[in-house]
Amino acid sequence: MGILELLGVGGRGATERPAASRHGDTETVKRIVSELEALEPARARFLAAFAYVLSRVAHADSHISEDETEKMREIVQTLGHLPDPQAVLVVEIAKGQATLFGGTENYLVTREFREIATAEQRLELLDCLFAVAVADGSISSVEESQAAQIAKELGFTQPEYASALAVHAEHRTVLRSLRAKRKDG
Repeated sequence: MGILELLGVGGRGATERPAASRHGDTETVKRIVSELEALEPARARFLAAFAYVLSRVAHADSHISEDETEKMREIVQTLGHLPDPQAVLVVEIAKGQATLFGGTENYLVTREFREIATAEQRLELLDCLFAVAVADGSISSVEESQAAQIAKELGFTQPEYASALAVHAEHRTVLRSLRAKRKDG
């Protein structure tokens, strides 16, 4: 089940609930559903895709740190205008889905975001990707590579991506390594 289906907004009619909601809900599922039912389906779809794409960068190194999780929550809460409990749930669902289904859903969810977002929202997401990557103090080469792949999937040109990355140049580990070699050499 993909993140959009988990939020009850993907692949089915907007009024149909996910299978888990129809068959013996656990308390956790009931809580998540009750927290997110207040969102209109289009907004839930947007936030789900946005949070999932953020989690792609956080999970690029096969681990999502507490700092990255907190940064994603902060971004989703602020940009999504969500109360903290909803932002936490959206991020936790996105993290779980990225961990479980990342390889198969990465392109699909990013394409979905590209289709539903404006050019300004896609650019905002690109900047947020770097904010999540730098949450632990640096942008690793694997995070940078994942961000480049996402940028391409979002329709950005290489110069547009390079311009966005340049704003965060001091946090790039690849540049830090080169500077350190020049100092030592």
